Amino acid sequence: MTTFDGRTTVHAFRDDALGEHDAVGLAAAIRRGEVSAAEVARDATERVREVDARLHAVQAHVSTPDPAVWARGAFAGVPTFVKDNTDYVGLPTGHGSAAFTPRAARKHSQFTRQFLSTGVTVLGKTRLPEFGFSPTTEFEDAEPVRNPWNTGYSAGGSSGGSAALVAAGAVPIAHANDGGGSIRIPAACCGLVGLKPTRGRVVAHDQSSQLPLDIVADGIVSRSVRDTAAFLADAEMSWRNPKLPPVGRVEGPSGRRLRIGYLKDSPSGVHSDAATRQAVSETVTRLERLGHSVQPVELAIDPRFTDDFLTYWGMLSFLIGTTGRTFGRDFDRNRMDGLSRGLREHYLENWRGTPGVVRRLKRTKEAYAAGFRGLDLVLSPVLAHTTPPIGHLSPAVPYRTLIERILAYVAFTPVDNVVGTPSISLPSTCTTEDGLPIGVMFAGRPGSERTLLDVAFALEADRPFRRIQDA
Repeated sequence: MTTFDGRTTVHAFRDDALGEHDAVGLAAAIRRGEVSAAEVARDATERVREVDARLHAVQAHVSTPDPAVWARGAFAGVPTFVKDNTDYVGLPTGHGSAAFTPRAARKHSQFTRQFLSTGVTVLGKTRLPEFGFSPTTEFEDAEPVRNPWNTGYSAGGSSGGSAALVAAGAVPIAHANDGGGSIRIPAACCGLVGLKPTRGRVVAHDQSSQLPLDIVADGIVSRSVRDTAAFLADAEMSWRNPKLPPVGRVEGPSGRRLRIGYLKDSPSGVHSDAATRQAVSETVTRLERLGHSVQPVELAIDPRFTDDFLTYWGMLSFLIGTTGRTFGRDFDRNRMDGLSRGLREHYLENWRGTPGVVRRLKRTKEAYAAGFRGLDLVLSPVLAHTTPPIGHLSPAVPYRTLIERILAYVAFTPVDNVVGTPSISLPSTCTTEDGLPIGVMFAGRPGSERTLLDVAFALEADRPFRRIQDA
Protein backbone atom coordinates (compact mmCIF):
# COMPACT_ATOMS: atom_id res chain seq x y z
CA MET A 1 0.00 0.00 0.00
CA THR A 2 1.31 3.44 -0.97
CA THR A 3 -0.13 6.79 0.04
CA PHE A 4 0.76 10.01 -1.76
CA ASP A 5 -0.97 13.16 -2.97
CA GLY A 6 -3.90 12.25 -0.74
CA ARG A 7 -4.59 8.94 -2.49
CA THR A 8 -4.02 5.34 -1.52
CA THR A 9 -2.80 2.74 -4.00
CA VAL A 10 -2.99 -0.94 -3.06
CA HIS A 11 -1.07 -3.77 -4.69
CA ALA A 12 0.52 -7.09 -3.74
CA PHE A 13 3.39 -7.41 -6.23
CA ARG A 14 6.55 -8.78 -4.60
CA ASP A 15 9.25 -11.43 -4.98
CA ASP A 16 7.27 -14.61 -4.38
CA ALA A 17 6.07 -17.51 -6.54
CA LEU A 18 3.82 -15.22 -8.60
CA GLY A 19 6.39 -12.45 -9.07
CA GLU A 20 5.20 -10.02 -11.75
CA HIS A 21 4.05 -12.75 -14.15
CA ASP A 22 0.87 -12.57 -16.14
CA ALA A 23 -1.11 -15.82 -16.41
CA VAL A 24 0.73 -17.08 -19.52
CA GLY A 25 4.10 -16.37 -17.92
CA LEU A 26 3.12 -17.96 -14.62
CA ALA A 27 1.84 -21.12 -16.30
CA ALA A 28 5.11 -21.36 -18.22
CA ALA A 29 7.11 -21.05 -14.98
CA ILE A 30 5.02 -23.87 -13.47
CA ARG A 31 5.58 -26.08 -16.52
CA ARG A 32 9.33 -25.46 -16.34
CA GLY A 33 9.36 -26.47 -12.68
CA GLU A 34 10.61 -23.08 -11.48
CA VAL A 35 7.66 -22.93 -9.06
CA SER A 36 4.98 -25.44 -8.17
CA ALA A 37 1.23 -24.98 -8.54
CA ALA A 38 0.93 -25.50 -4.77
CA GLU A 39 3.44 -22.71 -4.05
CA VAL A 40 1.61 -20.40 -6.42
CA ALA A 41 -1.77 -21.13 -4.80
CA ARG A 42 -0.27 -20.52 -1.35
CA ASP A 43 1.33 -17.20 -2.26
CA ALA A 44 -1.74 -16.02 -4.20
CA THR A 45 -3.89 -16.76 -1.14
CA GLU A 46 -1.57 -14.60 0.95
CA ARG A 47 -1.67 -11.79 -1.62
CA VAL A 48 -5.46 -11.91 -1.67
CA ARG A 49 -5.63 -11.77 2.12
CA GLU A 50 -3.33 -8.75 2.16
CA VAL A 51 -5.10 -6.60 -0.45
CA ASP A 52 -8.66 -7.61 0.35
CA ALA A 53 -8.45 -5.96 3.76
CA ARG A 54 -8.52 -2.68 1.80
CA LEU A 55 -10.34 -3.58 -1.42
CA HIS A 56 -13.21 -5.82 -0.17
CA ALA A 57 -13.27 -7.71 -3.45
CA VAL A 58 -13.75 -11.31 -2.24
CA GLN A 59 -17.14 -12.86 -1.53
CA ALA A 60 -16.06 -16.41 -0.59
CA HIS A 61 -12.93 -18.55 -0.37
CA VAL A 62 -12.45 -22.16 -1.37
CA SER A 63 -11.51 -23.99 1.83
CA THR A 64 -8.71 -25.97 0.20
CA PRO A 65 -7.67 -24.81 -3.29
CA ASP A 66 -6.93 -27.73 -5.58
CA PRO A 67 -4.04 -26.89 -7.94
CA ALA A 68 -4.88 -29.78 -10.25
CA VAL A 69 -2.82 -29.22 -13.38
CA TRP A 70 -4.51 -30.01 -16.69
CA ALA A 71 -1.83 -31.19 -19.09
CA ARG A 72 -3.19 -29.16 -22.00
CA GLY A 73 -4.49 -26.15 -20.11
CA ALA A 74 -2.92 -22.84 -21.10
CA PHE A 75 -3.35 -21.68 -17.50
CA ALA A 76 -2.40 -24.92 -15.72
CA GLY A 77 -1.92 -24.04 -12.05
CA VAL A 78 -2.77 -20.34 -12.40
CA PRO A 79 -4.82 -19.04 -9.43
CA THR A 80 -8.06 -17.22 -10.17
CA PHE A 81 -11.55 -16.36 -8.93
CA VAL A 82 -15.08 -16.93 -10.25
CA LYS A 83 -17.60 -14.09 -10.14
CA ASP A 84 -20.39 -14.64 -7.60
CA ASN A 85 -23.20 -14.88 -10.14
CA THR A 86 -21.82 -18.14 -11.53
CA ASP A 87 -22.06 -21.54 -9.84
CA TYR A 88 -18.97 -23.25 -8.46
CA VAL A 89 -19.49 -26.52 -6.59
CA GLY A 90 -19.51 -26.12 -2.82
CA LEU A 91 -19.68 -22.32 -2.78
CA PRO A 92 -22.91 -20.32 -2.44
CA THR A 93 -23.93 -18.10 -5.36
CA GLY A 94 -25.17 -14.85 -3.84
CA HIS A 95 -25.48 -12.57 -6.88
CA GLY A 96 -24.40 -9.66 -4.67
CA SER A 97 -27.84 -9.53 -3.09
CA ALA A 98 -29.02 -9.25 0.51
CA ALA A 99 -32.52 -10.37 -0.53
CA PHE A 100 -31.89 -14.07 0.18
CA THR A 101 -29.56 -16.53 1.85
CA PRO A 102 -27.70 -18.39 -0.90
CA ARG A 103 -27.19 -22.14 -0.92
CA ALA A 104 -23.99 -23.95 -1.85
CA ALA A 105 -24.01 -24.89 -5.54
CA ARG A 106 -24.36 -28.61 -6.24
CA LYS A 107 -22.71 -28.46 -9.65
CA HIS A 108 -20.58 -26.18 -11.75
CA SER A 109 -22.22 -23.88 -14.28
CA GLN A 110 -21.53 -24.55 -17.94
CA PHE A 111 -19.08 -21.66 -18.10
CA THR A 112 -17.30 -22.73 -14.91
CA ARG A 113 -16.57 -26.08 -16.54
CA GLN A 114 -15.25 -24.34 -19.64
CA PHE A 115 -13.12 -22.02 -17.51
CA LEU A 116 -11.72 -24.93 -15.49
CA SER A 117 -10.72 -26.66 -18.72
CA THR A 118 -8.01 -24.02 -19.14
CA GLY A 119 -6.29 -25.43 -16.04
CA VAL A 120 -6.95 -22.63 -13.54
CA THR A 121 -6.96 -23.11 -9.77
CA VAL A 122 -10.04 -21.43 -8.28
CA LEU A 123 -9.42 -19.72 -4.94
CA GLY A 124 -12.91 -18.37 -4.39
CA LYS A 125 -15.59 -15.98 -5.65
CA THR A 126 -15.57 -12.24 -6.24
CA ARG A 127 -18.14 -9.63 -5.28
CA LEU A 128 -20.53 -7.93 -7.67
CA PRO A 129 -23.34 -5.38 -7.21
CA GLU A 130 -26.81 -6.81 -6.78
CA PHE A 131 -27.60 -9.08 -9.75
CA GLY A 132 -24.93 -7.28 -11.78
CA PHE A 133 -27.21 -4.30 -12.47
CA SER A 134 -24.82 -1.51 -11.52
CA PRO A 135 -21.66 -0.15 -13.20
CA THR A 136 -20.06 0.12 -9.75
CA THR A 137 -19.64 -2.57 -7.11
CA GLU A 138 -21.29 -0.82 -4.20
CA PHE A 139 -23.96 -1.74 -1.69
CA GLU A 140 -26.49 -0.09 0.60
CA ASP A 141 -25.29 -1.75 3.80
CA ALA A 142 -21.83 -3.19 3.07
CA GLU A 143 -18.34 -2.03 2.18
CA PRO A 144 -17.88 -1.17 -1.50
CA VAL A 145 -15.25 -2.77 -3.67
CA ARG A 146 -12.50 -0.16 -3.97
CA ASN A 147 -10.24 0.69 -6.88
CA PRO A 148 -6.65 -0.41 -6.17
CA TRP A 149 -5.25 2.58 -8.09
CA ASN A 150 -7.03 4.94 -5.72
CA THR A 151 -9.21 3.47 -2.99
CA GLY A 152 -11.49 6.51 -2.87
CA TYR A 153 -12.85 5.55 -6.28
CA SER A 154 -15.07 2.88 -7.81
CA ALA A 155 -13.58 -0.32 -9.22
CA GLY A 156 -16.41 -0.41 -11.76
CA GLY A 157 -19.05 -3.05 -12.14
CA SER A 158 -20.45 -5.40 -12.29
CA SER A 159 -17.22 -7.45 -12.34
CA GLY A 160 -15.62 -5.02 -9.90
CA GLY A 161 -14.35 -7.62 -7.44
CA SER A 162 -12.55 -9.55 -10.18
CA ALA A 163 -11.02 -6.39 -11.66
CA ALA A 164 -9.79 -5.12 -8.29
CA LEU A 165 -7.97 -8.38 -7.50
CA VAL A 166 -6.32 -8.59 -10.92
CA ALA A 167 -5.27 -4.93 -11.01
CA ALA A 168 -3.81 -5.24 -7.50
CA GLY A 169 -1.71 -8.25 -8.52
CA ALA A 170 -3.47 -10.72 -6.22
CA VAL A 171 -4.16 -13.05 -9.16
CA PRO A 172 -3.22 -12.68 -12.84
CA ILE A 173 -6.72 -13.21 -14.29
CA ALA A 174 -10.27 -13.56 -12.99
CA HIS A 175 -13.67 -14.49 -14.38
CA ALA A 176 -15.96 -11.65 -15.47
CA ASN A 177 -19.19 -11.41 -17.42
CA ASP A 178 -20.88 -8.64 -19.31
CA GLY A 179 -24.57 -7.84 -19.82
CA GLY A 180 -24.22 -4.11 -20.48
CA GLY A 181 -20.53 -3.41 -20.02
CA SER A 182 -19.66 -5.45 -16.94
CA ILE A 183 -16.33 -6.78 -18.28
CA ARG A 184 -15.28 -3.60 -20.08
CA ILE A 185 -16.33 -1.04 -17.44
CA PRO A 186 -14.24 -2.42 -14.54
CA ALA A 187 -11.38 -3.10 -16.96
CA ALA A 188 -11.44 0.59 -17.92
CA CYS A 189 -11.64 1.72 -14.28
CA CYS A 190 -8.79 -0.55 -13.16
CA GLY A 191 -6.40 -0.33 -16.14
CA LEU A 192 -7.01 -3.85 -17.45
CA VAL A 193 -7.78 -5.69 -20.68
CA GLY A 194 -11.44 -6.69 -20.86
CA LEU A 195 -12.88 -8.41 -23.92
CA LYS A 196 -16.60 -9.10 -24.26
CA PRO A 197 -16.81 -11.95 -26.77
CA THR A 198 -19.27 -12.34 -29.61
CA ARG A 199 -22.62 -13.76 -28.53
CA GLY A 200 -22.16 -17.54 -28.59
CA ARG A 201 -18.34 -17.45 -28.55
CA VAL A 202 -18.24 -19.17 -25.16
CA VAL A 203 -20.93 -21.41 -23.68
CA ALA A 204 -24.20 -19.66 -22.92
CA HIS A 205 -24.70 -18.11 -19.50
CA ASP A 206 -27.09 -20.31 -17.54
CA GLN A 207 -29.74 -17.65 -16.82
CA SER A 208 -29.53 -15.20 -19.71
CA SER A 209 -29.86 -17.83 -22.42
CA GLN A 210 -33.53 -18.23 -21.45
CA LEU A 211 -34.36 -14.57 -22.15
CA PRO A 212 -35.89 -13.14 -25.36
CA LEU A 213 -32.59 -11.37 -26.03
CA ASP A 214 -29.41 -12.88 -24.59
CA ILE A 215 -27.19 -9.93 -23.70
CA VAL A 216 -24.68 -11.66 -21.38
CA ALA A 217 -21.25 -12.98 -22.37
CA ASP A 218 -18.63 -14.54 -20.10
CA GLY A 219 -14.90 -13.96 -20.22
CA ILE A 220 -12.03 -12.70 -18.08
CA VAL A 221 -10.22 -9.54 -17.06
CA SER A 222 -6.44 -9.59 -17.40
CA ARG A 223 -3.34 -7.40 -17.22
CA SER A 224 -2.00 -8.43 -20.65
CA VAL A 225 -3.44 -8.94 -24.10
CA ARG A 226 -1.79 -12.34 -24.40
CA ASP A 227 -3.71 -13.61 -21.36
CA THR A 228 -7.03 -12.67 -22.93
CA ALA A 229 -5.95 -14.19 -26.25
CA ALA A 230 -4.81 -17.40 -24.54
CA PHE A 231 -8.11 -17.68 -22.67
CA LEU A 232 -10.17 -17.50 -25.87
CA ALA A 233 -7.97 -19.96 -27.70
CA ASP A 234 -7.95 -22.47 -24.85
CA ALA A 235 -11.68 -22.14 -24.14
CA GLU A 236 -12.26 -23.20 -27.76
CA MET A 237 -10.44 -26.46 -27.01
CA SER A 238 -13.25 -27.31 -24.60
CA TRP A 239 -16.18 -26.06 -26.71
CA ARG A 240 -16.41 -24.14 -29.96
CA ASN A 241 -19.44 -22.66 -31.67
CA PRO A 242 -19.42 -24.01 -35.25
CA LYS A 243 -21.41 -20.96 -36.40
CA LEU A 244 -18.47 -18.64 -35.65
CA PRO A 245 -15.00 -18.55 -37.21
CA PRO A 246 -12.45 -19.95 -34.74
CA VAL A 247 -10.27 -17.47 -32.86
CA GLY A 248 -7.31 -19.82 -32.65
CA ARG A 249 -3.94 -18.74 -31.29
CA VAL A 250 -3.22 -15.02 -31.58
CA GLU A 251 0.24 -14.31 -30.22
CA GLY A 252 1.05 -10.81 -31.40
CA PRO A 253 0.25 -8.07 -33.90
CA SER A 254 0.00 -9.25 -37.49
CA GLY A 255 1.16 -6.00 -39.05
CA ARG A 256 -2.08 -5.85 -41.01
CA ARG A 257 -3.24 -2.30 -41.75
CA LEU A 258 -6.79 -1.78 -40.52
CA ARG A 259 -9.57 0.65 -41.41
CA ILE A 260 -10.80 2.07 -38.13
CA GLY A 261 -13.63 4.50 -37.47
CA TYR A 262 -13.79 6.49 -34.26
CA LEU A 263 -16.33 8.46 -32.27
CA LYS A 264 -15.97 10.47 -29.07
CA ASP A 265 -19.62 10.94 -28.16
CA SER A 266 -22.20 8.23 -27.72
CA PRO A 267 -24.58 7.26 -30.55
CA SER A 268 -27.33 7.84 -27.97
CA GLY A 269 -26.36 11.52 -27.72
CA VAL A 270 -24.36 11.56 -24.48
CA HIS A 271 -21.28 13.78 -24.68
CA SER A 272 -17.98 12.60 -23.20
CA ASP A 273 -15.87 14.63 -20.80
CA ALA A 274 -12.59 16.26 -21.80
CA ALA A 275 -10.26 13.62 -20.33
CA THR A 276 -12.14 10.81 -22.04
CA ARG A 277 -12.11 12.60 -25.39
CA GLN A 278 -8.38 13.18 -25.04
CA ALA A 279 -7.82 9.45 -24.46
CA VAL A 280 -9.58 8.70 -27.75
CA SER A 281 -7.63 11.45 -29.58
CA GLU A 282 -4.29 10.12 -28.37
CA THR A 283 -5.27 6.60 -29.40
CA VAL A 284 -6.18 7.87 -32.88
CA THR A 285 -2.72 9.46 -33.16
CA ARG A 286 -1.02 6.22 -32.15
CA LEU A 287 -3.08 4.16 -34.59
CA GLU A 288 -2.17 6.48 -37.46
CA ARG A 289 1.50 6.29 -36.50
CA LEU A 290 1.23 2.50 -36.61
CA GLY A 291 -0.03 2.73 -40.18
CA HIS A 292 -3.77 2.24 -39.72
CA SER A 293 -6.35 4.28 -41.61
CA VAL A 294 -8.49 6.15 -39.06
CA GLN A 295 -11.51 8.34 -39.72
CA PRO A 296 -14.46 9.76 -37.77
CA VAL A 297 -17.67 7.77 -38.06
CA GLU A 298 -21.28 8.01 -36.98
CA LEU A 299 -23.31 5.08 -35.72
CA ALA A 300 -26.96 5.85 -36.27
CA ILE A 301 -29.04 3.81 -33.84
CA ASP A 302 -32.71 4.19 -32.97
CA PRO A 303 -33.12 7.28 -30.72
CA ARG A 304 -35.27 5.11 -28.45
CA PHE A 305 -32.36 2.75 -27.76
CA THR A 306 -31.53 4.07 -24.28
CA ASP A 307 -35.16 4.01 -23.14
CA ASP A 308 -35.62 0.54 -24.63
CA PHE A 309 -32.51 -0.83 -22.94
CA LEU A 310 -33.64 0.68 -19.64
CA THR A 311 -37.01 -1.03 -19.99
CA TYR A 312 -35.34 -4.37 -20.80
CA TRP A 313 -33.04 -3.86 -17.81
CA GLY A 314 -36.12 -3.20 -15.68
CA MET A 315 -37.70 -6.38 -17.01
CA LEU A 316 -34.75 -8.36 -15.69
CA SER A 317 -35.24 -6.90 -12.21
CA PHE A 318 -38.97 -7.59 -12.42
CA LEU A 319 -38.37 -11.22 -13.39
CA ILE A 320 -35.92 -11.68 -10.53
CA GLY A 321 -38.39 -10.15 -8.10
CA THR A 322 -41.11 -12.48 -9.39
CA THR A 323 -39.08 -15.71 -9.47
CA GLY A 324 -36.65 -14.93 -6.66
CA ARG A 325 -37.46 -18.03 -4.60
CA THR A 326 -35.43 -20.00 -7.12
CA PHE A 327 -32.38 -18.25 -5.63
CA GLY A 328 -33.32 -18.95 -2.03
CA ARG A 329 -36.43 -19.98 -0.11
CA ASP A 330 -36.24 -16.85 2.03
CA PHE A 331 -36.04 -14.48 -0.95
CA ASP A 332 -37.76 -11.15 -0.24
CA ARG A 333 -37.92 -8.73 -3.15
CA ASN A 334 -38.46 -5.88 -0.70
CA ARG A 335 -34.89 -6.45 0.47
CA MET A 336 -33.52 -5.83 -3.02
CA ASP A 337 -31.50 -2.61 -3.18
CA GLY A 338 -32.66 0.80 -4.37
CA LEU A 339 -31.41 0.38 -7.92
CA SER A 340 -33.10 -3.01 -8.34
CA ARG A 341 -36.37 -1.74 -6.87
CA GLY A 342 -36.29 1.37 -9.06
CA LEU A 343 -35.68 -0.68 -12.20
CA ARG A 344 -38.55 -3.01 -11.30
CA GLU A 345 -40.90 -0.07 -10.74
CA HIS A 346 -39.81 1.44 -14.05
CA TYR A 347 -40.74 -1.78 -15.80
CA LEU A 348 -44.12 -1.97 -14.08
CA GLU A 349 -44.86 1.50 -15.48
CA ASN A 350 -43.80 0.51 -19.01
CA TRP A 351 -44.39 -3.25 -19.35
CA ARG A 352 -47.08 -2.92 -22.04
CA GLY A 353 -44.39 -1.81 -24.49
CA THR A 354 -42.27 -4.95 -24.00
CA PRO A 355 -42.92 -6.52 -27.47
CA GLY A 356 -41.93 -3.29 -29.22
CA VAL A 357 -38.87 -2.87 -26.99
CA VAL A 358 -37.60 -6.35 -27.80
CA ARG A 359 -38.36 -5.92 -31.50
CA ARG A 360 -36.51 -2.59 -31.73
CA LEU A 361 -33.53 -3.84 -29.73
CA LYS A 362 -33.19 -6.83 -32.05
CA ARG A 363 -33.26 -4.50 -35.05
CA THR A 364 -30.31 -2.50 -33.68
CA LYS A 365 -27.93 -4.87 -35.42
CA GLU A 366 -29.04 -3.60 -38.82
CA ALA A 367 -28.18 0.06 -38.12
CA TYR A 368 -25.02 -0.96 -36.29
CA ALA A 369 -23.82 -3.08 -39.19
CA ALA A 370 -24.42 -0.17 -41.57
CA GLY A 371 -22.04 1.96 -39.50
CA PHE A 372 -19.27 -0.61 -40.05
CA ARG A 373 -19.41 -0.49 -43.85
CA GLY A 374 -15.86 -0.12 -45.14
CA LEU A 375 -14.41 -0.47 -41.63
CA ASP A 376 -12.72 -3.25 -39.68
CA LEU A 377 -13.22 -1.76 -36.20
CA VAL A 378 -14.72 1.23 -34.40
CA LEU A 379 -12.87 3.03 -31.61
CA SER A 380 -14.77 4.86 -28.87
CA PRO A 381 -14.64 5.64 -25.16
CA VAL A 382 -15.65 2.84 -22.82
CA LEU A 383 -17.48 5.30 -20.58
CA ALA A 384 -18.66 8.87 -21.08
CA HIS A 385 -16.69 10.22 -18.15
CA THR A 386 -13.84 9.16 -15.92
CA THR A 387 -14.19 6.83 -12.94
CA PRO A 388 -16.42 8.33 -10.23
CA PRO A 389 -15.66 8.42 -6.51
CA ILE A 390 -17.23 5.91 -4.16
CA GLY A 391 -20.79 6.97 -3.40
CA HIS A 392 -21.59 8.72 -6.70
CA LEU A 393 -23.36 5.63 -8.07
CA SER A 394 -24.28 3.98 -4.76
CA PRO A 395 -27.63 2.14 -4.70
CA ALA A 396 -28.44 4.31 -1.68
CA VAL A 397 -28.71 7.36 -3.99
CA PRO A 398 -32.40 8.11 -4.78
CA TYR A 399 -33.36 6.15 -7.91
CA ARG A 400 -34.24 9.09 -10.17
CA THR A 401 -30.89 10.75 -9.50
CA LEU A 402 -29.01 7.46 -9.68
CA ILE A 403 -30.42 6.34 -13.02
CA GLU A 404 -29.65 9.75 -14.56
CA ARG A 405 -26.05 9.40 -13.37
CA ILE A 406 -25.76 5.84 -14.68
CA LEU A 407 -27.13 6.72 -18.12
CA ALA A 408 -24.73 9.69 -18.33
CA TYR A 409 -21.85 7.30 -17.54
CA VAL A 410 -22.68 4.02 -19.32
CA ALA A 411 -23.40 5.40 -22.78
CA PHE A 412 -21.25 3.23 -25.08
CA THR A 413 -21.06 -0.38 -23.90
CA PRO A 414 -24.69 -1.68 -24.02
CA VAL A 415 -24.98 -1.55 -27.82
CA ASP A 416 -22.53 -4.45 -28.26
CA ASN A 417 -24.51 -6.54 -25.76
CA VAL A 418 -27.73 -5.99 -27.68
CA VAL A 419 -26.17 -6.58 -31.10
CA GLY A 420 -23.99 -9.46 -29.88
CA THR A 421 -20.78 -8.00 -31.30
CA PRO A 422 -17.37 -8.37 -29.63
CA SER A 423 -15.61 -5.40 -28.07
CA ILE A 424 -12.52 -4.86 -25.97
CA SER A 425 -11.53 -2.29 -23.36
CA LEU A 426 -7.84 -1.35 -23.29
CA PRO A 427 -5.90 1.04 -21.07
CA SER A 428 -5.11 4.28 -22.89
CA THR A 429 -1.96 6.33 -22.36
CA CYS A 430 -4.01 8.91 -20.43
CA THR A 431 -4.81 9.06 -16.71
CA THR A 432 -6.99 11.29 -14.57
CA GLU A 433 -5.59 13.96 -12.23
CA ASP A 434 -6.09 11.44 -9.42
CA GLY A 435 -3.93 8.83 -11.14
CA LEU A 436 -6.77 6.60 -12.37
CA PRO A 437 -6.61 4.77 -15.71
CA ILE A 438 -8.83 5.79 -18.63
CA GLY A 439 -9.91 3.06 -21.03
CA VAL A 440 -10.73 3.11 -24.71
CA MET A 441 -12.87 0.56 -26.53
CA PHE A 442 -12.70 -1.17 -29.90
CA ALA A 443 -15.76 -2.91 -31.33
CA GLY A 444 -15.92 -5.25 -34.30
CA ARG A 445 -18.28 -7.31 -36.39
CA PRO A 446 -19.59 -10.64 -35.04
CA GLY A 447 -16.76 -13.16 -34.85
CA SER A 448 -13.96 -10.57 -35.22
CA GLU A 449 -12.09 -11.30 -31.99
CA ARG A 450 -8.84 -11.96 -33.92
CA THR A 451 -8.94 -8.42 -35.33
CA LEU A 452 -9.62 -6.96 -31.89
CA LEU A 453 -6.69 -8.87 -30.43
CA ASP A 454 -4.51 -7.81 -33.36
CA VAL A 455 -4.96 -4.09 -32.65
CA ALA A 456 -4.73 -4.68 -28.88
CA PHE A 457 -1.38 -6.45 -29.26
CA ALA A 458 -0.13 -3.63 -31.50
CA LEU A 459 -1.04 -0.91 -29.00
CA GLU A 460 0.41 -2.86 -26.09
CA ALA A 461 3.67 -3.40 -27.98
CA ASP A 462 3.81 0.26 -29.00
CA ARG A 463 3.51 1.44 -25.42
CA PRO A 464 3.20 -1.17 -22.63
CA PHE A 465 0.28 -0.65 -20.32
CA ARG A 466 0.97 1.36 -17.15
CA ARG A 467 1.67 -0.85 -14.14
CA ILE A 468 0.22 -0.20 -10.70
CA GLN A 469 3.50 -1.16 -9.02
CA ASP A 470 5.16 1.73 -10.86
CA ALA A 471 2.47 4.29 -9.98
